[in-house]
Amino acid sequence: MKLNLLILLMVLVQAVGALFFIGDITMSVLGIERQPLDWQTREMLEIGAAVALLIGLVLSGALLVQSQRRLGRAEAQLKRASAAFMDLLEQNFILWGLTPAERDVAFFVLKGFSTQEIAGFRRTSEGTVKAQTNAIYRKAGVSGRGQLMSLFIDDLIADSPRSADRAED
Repeated sequence: MKLNLLILLMVLVQAVGALFFIGDITMSVLGIERQPLDWQTREMLEIGAAVALLIGLVLSGALLVQSQRRLGRAEAQLKRASAAFMDLLEQNFILWGLTPAERDVAFFVLKGFSTQEIAGFRRTSEGTVKAQTNAIYRKAGVSGRGQLMSLFIDDLIADSPRSADRAED
């Protein structure tokens, strides 16, 4: 909310300054008569409009810096989450005793690829991929893709692997 208010203020301040200068020039070019102002009042209006544009420039710069910082924090959080997910995958794959081929297939399954796509990536038959996915499900103690994905989602939300708890029982 605070950021939206700051953006609105910045736009309004810049609009007022720009409209003053554009209006003044347009009226001069079109030869529109206007009420004469004493030079001191006119100078004050021009200074005010210029200051408004400068304030808008400063606010724009501040928003840009703030956006860059937020982007940097978001990228760092995404990196940490990605690393945590990869650690979780590796931990569970070791716990389940998956072969290297099963690890590849499990990774593709978790990414949402179909059996046909996985077979194409791995240059194997769909039957081989189906056998490997069944072995993965059996070793993980689940009955399908949805439950396999649910294991990882639950572990990420809980911040501690459920599968490790099951292995201790």
